[in-house]
Amino acid sequence: MLCHFCNVLKINTYDDVKGQQCVRQRTVGCPISNSRSFGLFFKVLTISVLLIWHNLWCNERKVEMKYAILILIFCCLVCSGRGQVQTISLTDCIQMAIQNNPSLLQSELELSRNDIRLRQSKYERLPSLNAGAGHNWSQGRNIDPSSNQYVDINSSFGSQSLSFSLPIFNGFRILHDIRMKANASAAGKLEYESWMNELKLDVIEAYLQVLMADDVLKQAISQLEVTQEQMRRAEVMNEEGAYAPGDYFDLKGQFNIDQNAIENYKNAYDINRSRLAFLLNIPVDELPRLETVAQPETTVTYVDAVSLFAQARQVIPDIRALDWRMKEAEERIKVAQSDLWPSLSLGAGLGTNYSSTNERGPINQMQNNLGKTLSLNLQVPIFNKMRVKSQIKQARLDVQSTAYARDIRLNSLRQETSNAVFNLATLGENIINLKAQATAFEESFRIAKVHFENGNSNSYIFLAAKAKLDNARSQLLVKQYEWLMQKYINDYYAGTMDL
Repeated sequence: MLCHFCNVLKINTYDDVKGQQCVRQRTVGCPISNSRSFGLFFKVLTISVLLIWHNLWCNERKVEMKYAILILIFCCLVCSGRGQVQTISLTDCIQMAIQNNPSLLQSELELSRNDIRLRQSKYERLPSLNAGAGHNWSQGRNIDPSSNQYVDINSSFGSQSLSFSLPIFNGFRILHDIRMKANASAAGKLEYESWMNELKLDVIEAYLQVLMADDVLKQAISQLEVTQEQMRRAEVMNEEGAYAPGDYFDLKGQFNIDQNAIENYKNAYDINRSRLAFLLNIPVDELPRLETVAQPETTVTYVDAVSLFAQARQVIPDIRALDWRMKEAEERIKVAQSDLWPSLSLGAGLGTNYSSTNERGPINQMQNNLGKTLSLNLQVPIFNKMRVKSQIKQARLDVQSTAYARDIRLNSLRQETSNAVFNLATLGENIINLKAQATAFEESFRIAKVHFENGNSNSYIFLAAKAKLDNARSQLLVKQYEWLMQKYINDYYAGTMDL
């Protein structure tokens, strides 16, 4: 977020997918939030104030007073000049999105749920201890619990109990349930990492689209300046009657076309900034200008589609998550099969009671009526409406469904990696061809401009040459950003995207 007073850009990052938060503050030239700058500013300001106070007290020369005031003004200007936010980098945008994006934060809650389920499955190995107490009032004929005889008077009585139980054997249900929850927790962490990577790619795409829209807008403005230069020349010559009216109105129409193009590019620039701000979960007016991204050489070579698929299969988180989901489904079968086994548990308890019909006090009654129990409970499943077998069959179907989901994802990944390799190579060739095309059209436009200004050509030839050059430059700019985005995608599949 941006501090309204200091213009400090604060960015929080996550060290790992476990959700450990590490706060990092990026101060963009603000002396108030930077300790070193603040210390220097405070010292200079203090000296300046002391000089002013000394000159006022001693009533010395006015020249010294002017020097002191100038020093104070200089310090204030330095503070205000350095407190302006300049730019934000792609890495900072990604880190801010990870910290602020509500969709990712919502998916992070599932990690906490998985941890709670895993801990609870481990707690099932512990014994249970419960206490109970009750007090009753009765009228008429009732059984006195202290004497176990009928009484026909108004009475009250109470009871207290303490029970203990410990599972000894339940067909290894608890063990398999712990393993199942552990596999689910590991899969959830990888799925969260996959969601985070998707958010990174979305931020990268939005970031590059903002830069591309900005560069296209600047290019359109320069194209408008070329048309405007010819417009000024044409207006002067048209007033003198030395210019063809058709050429003059052609230039005027082209000038309006360039103006409309600029407005459209401005709109695209604002829309792309709005999308990036949406991913960062900040107002669009708080989004600083973006730092430029270096354009690497398009001659970079990547591995073939088969090798990239093999790398992606090892590093893509959702593929590894499906492997853990397979293990989870297999453990679910064993959990269901545990209900076919007998279960054995140990139980113990304490119980006592008291009654108002007894002449002795409640404390003495509870001591005398104290009872103790110790039990071993064995349950043998014989017939339970085929419920256990149905659960086992459903668990096996879940294993097959997870295996099919894994095969579908691998097949989709194979296609994605192949397309990524083909797209990167095609975009590289397009850039090489467009560079040669732009160079050729630059020379063609230069010749057409010379002939047009010398009156040896008409506006149709001039504007056609200009349109070819503008189109080639625009396509080259767009393809360069498309190639850069495709490079990030290929790096993601190869596991080398370090952002």
